[in-house]
Amino acid sequence: MARFAGVDYLLIDSLFSEEELLVRQTARQFVDERVIPLVRDCYRDGRFPEELIPEMAGLGFLGANLEDYGCAGMNNVQYGLIMQELERGDSGLRSFVSVQGALVMYPILTYGSEQQKQTWLPKLQAGEAIGCFGLTEPGFGSNPGGMTTKATRAGDCWVLNGEKTWITNGSQAHIAVVWARTDEGIRGFLVEKGTAGYSTADIHGKLSMRASVTSSLSFQDCRIPLDNMLPGAKGLKAALSCLTQARYGIGWGVIGAAMDCYETARRYSLTRKQFDGRPIASHQLVQEKLAWMITEITKAQLLALHVGRLKDGGKAEAAHVSMLKRNNVAIALDCARLSRDLLGANGIMDEYPLMRHLCNLETVKTYEGTDHIHALVIGERVTGVAAYK
Repeated sequence: MARFAGVDYLLIDSLFSEEELLVRQTARQFVDERVIPLVRDCYRDGRFPEELIPEMAGLGFLGANLEDYGCAGMNNVQYGLIMQELERGDSGLRSFVSVQGALVMYPILTYGSEQQKQTWLPKLQAGEAIGCFGLTEPGFGSNPGGMTTKATRAGDCWVLNGEKTWITNGSQAHIAVVWARTDEGIRGFLVEKGTAGYSTADIHGKLSMRASVTSSLSFQDCRIPLDNMLPGAKGLKAALSCLTQARYGIGWGVIGAAMDCYETARRYSLTRKQFDGRPIASHQLVQEKLAWMITEITKAQLLALHVGRLKDGGKAEAAHVSMLKRNNVAIALDCARLSRDLLGANGIMDEYPLMRHLCNLETVKTYEGTDHIHALVIGERVTGVAAYK
């Protein structure tokens, strides 16, 4: 198996610090040695590689850009480079790490009580506990404000009723961050696995994200202690702030998938001979496709890096992250399609990663805000006019 040497047409590596390059190399080596050898079989079998969780925790990947409680405290560029390498392996693996850090650990750290932080963050960082994020409902995806899940105060507890769906890590999770409507507005709650009235069911038949656990969550008169409310999570804005963290990681992650597709197609074009016995890399139409891909990947790298620097400086806005996620997922999908085309019939074989990335990226384009939703976020940012309704 050839080691991945990276894709750096414009000498972007010169813009990273030594520490950032070291973090990337650590993640790159992990993916080469531990993820690539098993991910094809995991995808075939529809199985998430749980055996990798302790290793990823040991490398500091879980909640990597968070501070204290055992977290690595990396900057946002280092975190992004981890996401890039993990998604080069598979979107399902990056999705697991993204949910654990951005959608579970981040809201507990940002909106939780000290007791909640002490109880859960060290376990989540160490991979001893797994979390999930319950926002999307069967009838409300792009419009989370329409949620019907309710939490009602009843003496010394909250009673939850409702359903969430398309929840990554759902049935694996020891703790779920659940958003529900109350008399005080939308609030966030922690629901522990095994709580009476709380059940999960995995979603089967997926042709995408097969190396990832996707579930539905059900709450039927589910009673949780009053202390399980996240005290600082008030209103839909709190839930959306968590999505912004996850979308940022996606914007980096999909670059890795695009790189893997591009590099697979580039190498193949140098060895595949056609017509006159020359490699297809010598054909003009093949070079045009490779030129397009490397250009778009380079632009995506620069966009991710700049948003990362803005985020580290406290200047990144949700609308900036929307541009990052929307643009980079779109070009990654196109890179996967062009690469599949360059490999011809071989492109549909799972000996190569192209169809796996292509199918995964169709989901990544949809979750954490669809392409259209992010277009409207950007549109509101440049016009000052909201067009969601």
